[in-house]
Amino acid sequence: MLQVAAYCRVSTDKEDQANSFEAQQRYFRDYIERQPDWELQGIYADEGISGTSTRKRVEFNKMLHAAELGQIDLIVTKEVSRFTRNTVDALQITRDLRRRGVGVLFLNDSLDTRTNDGELRLTIMSSVAQDESRKTSERSKWGQMRSMEKGVVFGGSLLGYDVIGGKMTVNPEGAEVVRLIFHKYLQERKGCSTIARELREAGILSSKGNCLWSSATVTKILKNEKYCGDLIQKKTYTPDFLTHEKKYNHGKEPLVALKDHHEAIIDRETWQAVQRELSRRNRATGCGGHGNRYPLSGKIRCGECGKSFSHRTKKRQDGSSYYRWCCFTATNEGLRRTDGAGNTIGCSVGRQIRDDIAMDLLRRSVNDVTLDKKAIISNLARIVESVLTSGEDSGEQELRRLELELEKLQARNDTIHDRFFDESITKADYQRAKARCESEMNRVQEKIAAIKQRQTLNTDTQTLKPDIRTAITGIVSGRTADDDFYGHLLQQMTVYRDGRVEVALKLLPAKWTYVLDGLEKYRAKIGGHDASSVPMSVSRPFSSG
Repeated sequence: MLQVAAYCRVSTDKEDQANSFEAQQRYFRDYIERQPDWELQGIYADEGISGTSTRKRVEFNKMLHAAELGQIDLIVTKEVSRFTRNTVDALQITRDLRRRGVGVLFLNDSLDTRTNDGELRLTIMSSVAQDESRKTSERSKWGQMRSMEKGVVFGGSLLGYDVIGGKMTVNPEGAEVVRLIFHKYLQERKGCSTIARELREAGILSSKGNCLWSSATVTKILKNEKYCGDLIQKKTYTPDFLTHEKKYNHGKEPLVALKDHHEAIIDRETWQAVQRELSRRNRATGCGGHGNRYPLSGKIRCGECGKSFSHRTKKRQDGSSYYRWCCFTATNEGLRRTDGAGNTIGCSVGRQIRDDIAMDLLRRSVNDVTLDKKAIISNLARIVESVLTSGEDSGEQELRRLELELEKLQARNDTIHDRFFDESITKADYQRAKARCESEMNRVQEKIAAIKQRQTLNTDTQTLKPDIRTAITGIVSGRTADDDFYGHLLQQMTVYRDGRVEVALKLLPAKWTYVLDGLEKYRAKIGGHDASSVPMSVSRPFSSG
């Protein structure tokens, strides 16, 4: 008996009996039972899942797995478009199945992959299905764009607003929380982390129905233009109709912006004042970049929850300040506990570490190294030199790619000019298209200039090598080094609840363990004393004898 499986898929929400989910299942069951020497192995069906990608089609992948296990001899489906609309997927899947002795029969297309011309016909049919899917996607995007321009809201509800039938209406309960957040930030001058902590402690629910507030969530609310009545859509787009993966829209497609689109929760003057304050605080703290601001940024981990320690400023009673590192989870969520929704939040590490103490532990570890210093110097020099020369080959490839992209953009710019002079586009369309094209050209030209500058620096590497080795020799020997270099040598520092601090250096398969005694009381009275006065016991991986 031939073990036969059926696959069906419904990609529309319409109650069409001919193509409905239940009707397809009945059809295949009856069809297979009428065939001699066929036995129904199972019916696999996905509802409402696109046929252009197989990743999210649970039943489809379950069926392929059963075929791999030898449980299926033949797969029956109605047509190629129900099986897959991706030509590459169609060929790859059917070839894999055929190697395992499994055929696919497309009933409406009279196509059987077990025949000699099956693959050729499948290529043609799946290509047609893929192109139809592309056209459908383009029509859908066009229709969505026109709806957005008319003010139809795409997306779900958010804190303070309910989105029903493409319209936004104020949710009074959520709106009060939004007003509270704006008030705390602008009037009470509180930071986003503080606001998030206060919301958690007050048991106020977020839009997701839990108390898991974070500084990022608060910042996102403060920046959201919807709260002053405006609507900006198309912030994300789907560049590939086959993968359906969304990307942030950084000028690739036009945004749809509508002013005074709906009832505001925050008046425009207050919202704009908050944007100015966000920008001011961002400049004041130097945040907003992607680099590490401190030598130990991202290098200190919590031994309890595993999250990074974040940098904080603490004032002493005499008005002076010092820097410390604190567990991000403990700072934002407090002690480990269960919230009102039953979620475990917080961290009970109960430990902080001063920045100068952490740097002292790192220096002690580096200076404690008693291995062959020549080998260490050689390894460090090799790494630094490789960093200086890295990207030369990839830089050439990227440069060629960017130069080709620039040529295409220049050709597109010429085409825009031609279309305008031929009167095939309006002046407004011409200006918009020209501005977009020139913006992209400027972006590419900046990247090309950056690569060429990097290549110029790379040519000086050979002359720098002796200086590099001399500098590293001085550092490893303890004669000279700044905090930034020590930070580069650190792999990770882990702080534990019992006061242990583990230090792991790059290039060395070993760890130094320090136990800080009475750190809390020392934090209070150390004042301007040197961090080396903090009492501690040390476990060294290398002996000095």
